[in-house]
Amino acid sequence: MSGVDTADSATSAPTTAPANDASLGPERLAFVTPRTYLEQARPAMSPRALTAVDREQLDGLRTIRAFLKVRTSYDVLPLSYRLIVFDTSLLVKKSLNILIQNGIVSAPLWDSKSSTFAGLLTTSDYINVIQYYWQNPDALARVDQFRLNSLRDIEKALGVIPIETVSIHPERPLYEACRKMLESRARRIPIVDIDDETHRTMVVSVITQYRILKFIAVNVKATQKLRKPLKELNVGTYTGLATANMDTPVMDVIHMLVKKSISSVPIIDKDGTVLNVFEAVDVITLIKGGVYDDLNLSVGDALLKRSDEFPGIYTCSMQDQLSTIYDTIRKSRVHRFIVIDEESKLKGVLTLSDILEYTLLEGEENE
Repeated sequence: MSGVDTADSATSAPTTAPANDASLGPERLAFVTPRTYLEQARPAMSPRALTAVDREQLDGLRTIRAFLKVRTSYDVLPLSYRLIVFDTSLLVKKSLNILIQNGIVSAPLWDSKSSTFAGLLTTSDYINVIQYYWQNPDALARVDQFRLNSLRDIEKALGVIPIETVSIHPERPLYEACRKMLESRARRIPIVDIDDETHRTMVVSVITQYRILKFIAVNVKATQKLRKPLKELNVGTYTGLATANMDTPVMDVIHMLVKKSISSVPIIDKDGTVLNVFEAVDVITLIKGGVYDDLNLSVGDALLKRSDEFPGIYTCSMQDQLSTIYDTIRKSRVHRFIVIDEESKLKGVLTLSDILEYTLLEGEENE
């Protein structure tokens, strides 16, 4: 890939919050914030005409989309990587242990009977299993015999709308992969090819929203043109936020994740100050080994069980620009930004899905 760095090429060392510093306790982690290039926020856009900043913003977005249309899905892959694929006949308990041992949170599924790609195993599947056994406690004794090929039955029993199984050919434009992810509500998409000799489906890899956004941040200098502050952009969620406190039972938070189809819940104190974030991936740690007793813990106790490698909480303010957001993604492994004010009070949540959707769709109708 001449002239293009892979998504792992950024060498700047990220500044991250300590995962579980005993001196801080689980209730208050140091936060990581994007840098602000401008000393003060720019004035709001005039409703009568586009300002120079508006035009620069749209030009930056057009440049990013043009880049995505000429790069293939294969281009975003690192030079070396490993791929773990689960057979659908594998026990859920074993799949969970493998994920934890390898430090991953998802894996492609393979149906060995039909020799076909069978979708993705994600954190949402494990949360669905937990929900099912919470509603059907008599079935908990059989959880060790539960296999991956029954996950779709669990979705039907819960009335959960399954995430559409989508994939992308490695030679298709990266822009197409991004559009498929947005349309299917998926946070990652498998790259699937056809073997030249056997003519059967072959899973090449899986690319995530984070890897795509980092690929953009590393290779497209036009991200520096995205200088409008978040307060002027229609991006992120700022109303109807699900929140919890340190004493909230973990199961209550899991219900929030399922009900709102979200991947995290900010943890706040009585004054609305952000203390932490409970993420869907935290559930994996709590049920490792196939033991579900830790789901009875409070959020505060559950967060103490996080890995020492937890990267920390990333925050931003309404004055931050998308250029600084992209710069943070380039340097650090970020999954979301918690939007706070100058007193660390919760204002909203900015997810990678929000950033990708804005990047692909804002002003596109005028192109």
